[in-house]
Amino acid sequence: TKDNTYKPNRILRWPQVQDKVGLSKSYCYQLQQRGIFPKCVKIIEGGRGSGYWEHEIDDWLHKRHKATRG
Repeated sequence: TKDNTYKPNRILRWPQVQDKVGLSKSYCYQLQQRGIFPKCVKIIEGGRGSGYWEHEIDDWLHKRHKATRG
């Protein structure tokens, strides 16, 4: 963030990510394959659960805003 406020890194689960970005899961997977959207991370090594780093999602949203609104 630009306001110097410390925010700890958090892993967001898909419903939280979808609330932020407003895109479907399948479309985000397509964007990941093309290197356009942040990739998910395993919550526990070797586990099934995955999520997204909140700061990467926020950065992606900021870049989209900047690209479309200058």
